[in-house]
Amino acid sequence: MAALHQNTLSALTRSEAQLSESWWQALEASGSTRTLKAEDVRQQISEFLQLLMSVLARGASQNITAAEWADTRLFLEKLSHQRALAGQDSQQTAHFIFALKGPLFATLQTEYAEQPALLAEQLWEISQLLDLLAMHTIRTFQKSREAVIKRQQEELLELSTPVVKLWDGVLALPMIGTLDSQRTQMVMESLLQRIVDTGSQIAIIDITGVPTVDTLVAQHLLKTVTAIRLMGADCIISGVRPQIAQTIVHLGLDLQGVVTKANLADALGLALRRLGLTVTQSVV
Repeated sequence: MAALHQNTLSALTRSEAQLSESWWQALEASGSTRTLKAEDVRQQISEFLQLLMSVLARGASQNITAAEWADTRLFLEKLSHQRALAGQDSQQTAHFIFALKGPLFATLQTEYAEQPALLAEQLWEISQLLDLLAMHTIRTFQKSREAVIKRQQEELLELSTPVVKLWDGVLALPMIGTLDSQRTQMVMESLLQRIVDTGSQIAIIDITGVPTVDTLVAQHLLKTVTAIRLMGADCIISGVRPQIAQTIVHLGLDLQGVVTKANLADALGLALRRLGLTVTQSVV
């Protein structure tokens, strides 16, 4: 990749203000500024142009992985992360760079109006450079977006597995949705910690909201029950519907002496009796 001509750098420096304004207009016309504050985008435009001009003025190579491009890469990584948090997609984020092509090309056409061969060469060089910067932006955006999605999934898992104190010494964990290894691990950690914090003697796992029970789900439940018992507490599984009971029998699954109940009310009644408590209806 050839270096940019000195006349190219001089033309870009002289036209920086016009480049900035034309770039902003291109971004706004494309809809890439939606959900973003105008002053923030204008500040990013100004900062990026200064970084770009500074690197090119020092005669840096167009290998954007080189050390001299570190500040520019960091800027684009921060921008990508901010755009991901703002709910923009990869196309809108990458267009931050691509929208600069039009203003840059117009500037170079004016500069090399009488030198078509040199114009073609410089357009190719600047186009390749902007493409590389845009691809770096897309890659970092995807990583940021994946991190956001992963965090949201973890937060949803936490919200979908609340540990509820039903009575002194009795905890309940209502399960909703499909059980997998990651969720089981989170459930186990949350429930065991609550057992330690509250000193509870009985934990009720309610699977009314679990759509199906197969061999894998049963194994996850057994692991959780075993861990609860190792903590010195007992476990009751409630919400075993007729369809689930039939499935367990059909699969030949062995719940290894785990106490099960049809609903949470029956499980709570059993837990209270094990604690030596009796609930009676008062007469008014």
